[in-house]
Amino acid sequence: MLRVTMTFAAIVLFSTVGYAQCEGDAHPVSARPTKTIVETAIGAGSFNTLVAAVKAGGLVEALSGTGPFTVFAPTDEAFAKLPKGTLASLLKPENKQQLVDILKFHVVVGQADAAAVTKVKGVVTLNGQRAGVVTKKGAVSINGARVTATDIFCSNGVIHVIDTVLLPSSKNLAATAESAGKFGTLLAAAKAAGLVDALTKGGPFTVFAPTDAAFAKLPEGTVASLLEPANKTQLANILKFHIVPGRVYSDAIVKPLSPKTLLGQTLDIRPSKAGVHVGNAMVVAADVDASNGVIHIVDSVLLPKS
Repeated sequence: MLRVTMTFAAIVLFSTVGYAQCEGDAHPVSARPTKTIVETAIGAGSFNTLVAAVKAGGLVEALSGTGPFTVFAPTDEAFAKLPKGTLASLLKPENKQQLVDILKFHVVVGQADAAAVTKVKGVVTLNGQRAGVVTKKGAVSINGARVTATDIFCSNGVIHVIDTVLLPSSKNLAATAESAGKFGTLLAAAKAAGLVDALTKGGPFTVFAPTDAAFAKLPEGTVASLLEPANKTQLANILKFHIVPGRVYSDAIVKPLSPKTLLGQTLDIRPSKAGVHVGNAMVVAADVDASNGVIHIVDSVLLPKS
């Protein structure tokens, strides 16, 4: 089955730089930095908590590898802003996976200097989720964290300093939809079709999620009929037509796409001046991240070919 994991941001962020900075000095590119990202962070003296977290998460070797990587590095002061007890909890061995997920949310594959970061609206991080980038009047933020220093070049990438720890979504697709409060019919249908486990434990998936209002647009009696046990297969087929393997983010939809759904049929995705069309539906809200995928909200139920 075709995997449609879009890494648009990771691709466009590669750039050529005229000068490199490492350990506080400026050097021509010909004088390549010799210290890795981890060694540079240790030497800086302001990333002690980050370094301790990287060691506890078992990521020292990975971030010392060839890369290149772009790391949005929270300072010790950034970690101190977390609620009391959060860091101590994350550093416990039983919470290692959660810590790793958070750390990977700060890393992008590829070397992106400050000029490149300001040209994109988001970056796909190493944990698979997308972090939004906002540039306004020369100030740059990533998922709300302010970038306070840039272009600390290392032998295997670059560090940009941020003032807040980035926290990825920890809710799965089903929990994310439930917390939104407008997908009651979709969740009831997923339960009736036996797909809740897939949305909870499977993935990553991209879900084009119809709201309750979208289901209400179907002919009267359609939803009630589909929820009957005798129509479980038909209902499951309809829902699978809304799900694509991998994460497809909106800023990657710059041309028509035809990804294969879990049903096996392809979706017709078309960008236009009016927005993004998915079959007969429009995307009304995009890029709702979940721990195991991403949700795009659509205004109509998508119906597969019979």
